Amino acid sequence: MARTLRDSFLWRNRVLLTSGALLLLAINIFFTGNRPGARAEKPSLALLWALRPFQNTAADLADDSKGFFRDYLDLVNVRQENAQLKQQVAELQAEHTRFIELQVENHHLANLLELREALGMSAIAARVIGVDPSETSHTVILSQGRNDGLKRDQAVISTDGVVGKLIAVGPDSSRVLLIDDHNSGLDAFDQRSRARGIVAGELDAGMSMKYVDRTEDVRPGDAIVTSGMDGNFPGGLLIGTIAQVSQEGPGLFLNVTVKPAVDFRELEQVLILTQRPAPAAGQD
Repeated sequence: MARTLRDSFLWRNRVLLTSGALLLLAINIFFTGNRPGARAEKPSLALLWALRPFQNTAADLADDSKGFFRDYLDLVNVRQENAQLKQQVAELQAEHTRFIELQVENHHLANLLELREALGMSAIAARVIGVDPSETSHTVILSQGRNDGLKRDQAVISTDGVVGKLIAVGPDSSRVLLIDDHNSGLDAFDQRSRARGIVAGELDAGMSMKYVDRTEDVRPGDAIVTSGMDGNFPGGLLIGTIAQVSQEGPGLFLNVTVKPAVDFRELEQVLILTQRPAPAAGQD
């Protein structure tokens, strides 16, 4: 019996027939339900009551979709604003870094100008723009050259002490041989005892004061300064301090190790003396 019912025309087409009936009912309500007292009024109210949960659900879904869309747009706007704020913060940080760097550079330049005034000599300030990558040659490249009045053998100093001298000068740059290079040699004094020697770099790194007689009174911590007798550097400029003194070996001279006053790895700005110093006492 049940199988015969399922095989019947009405059962097989129940969805189509139900939909058609509802459609006809809706049409009837549309044309007759607007007249007061119409017979379709009650069925119309019943249908509206039956469909009300579905309408409410559809309205809620519509509201939810609108809210989701608004939230999505708000999230997109927040992300865009966040990206813009990050970019502004990065730009402000970069400007702050440049400002600090300018302050440091101006401070160094002011110190160099004070040093020039104290020496009473003509001089030009320059920036260090390069270093020699070789371990056997200790040189740096400066931002000034022949067009700025620089010449070979001119003395190069910093606010910390003696740096070296120019060994090559181009139109817009120049090369400095540092005092810790083994090819360098600088006439110097022990500021305390007045013991004299030649300060030069060592092949295996470091710096020493050569030709100091064994009888001289030199001690660790003594300041070593320029003598002014080489014709390039004025006297009294700080070269470094004595780090170690020994009398090893049969030679006539002491082994004197000198620590440079200038940290050449952190050297940024220098002063080139364009005026030769006055002859030291005892020189023509």
